Amino acid sequence: MLVRQILNAKPEGNVLTLPPGTPITDAVAMLSEKRIGAVIISLDGEVAEGILSERDIVRELGKRGTGCLTDTVDDLMTRNLQSCTSSSTADQVLAQMTDGRFRHLPVIEDGKMIGLISIGDVVKARLSELSMERDALADMVMGH
Repeated sequence: MLVRQILNAKPEGNVLTLPPGTPITDAVAMLSEKRIGAVIISLDGEVAEGILSERDIVRELGKRGTGCLTDTVDDLMTRNLQSCTSSSTADQVLAQMTDGRFRHLPVIEDGKMIGLISIGDVVKARLSELSMERDALADMVMGH
């Protein structure tokens, strides 16, 4: 299964972004309200400058306490973004996420972000694919 197929199966089309300079408290509110685990930091909504995840915020809370809540997204975001393309396979991105110990991956084409996939999106897609393969094998065994 390709990342393109995973993106097509997602209900929402647009990637939620916040501009640089946004207060962490606003990012926390967005993560909570939208029930998402990460947000892309982008000035124009197309070029990803970084990603801010729940883990980034919790890590800083653990180090510094609530003082980090006065920071901006620029202070806590991961700047060295890993990404994939729409032609990457589900297995490739699962390995990338597992090796990097992160759960969200921007999908970049020609330098512009076209989507964001989570490890949950990829696992769901792989489980669906495995279920279809199992059903096809069962039909062959049963002679259908």
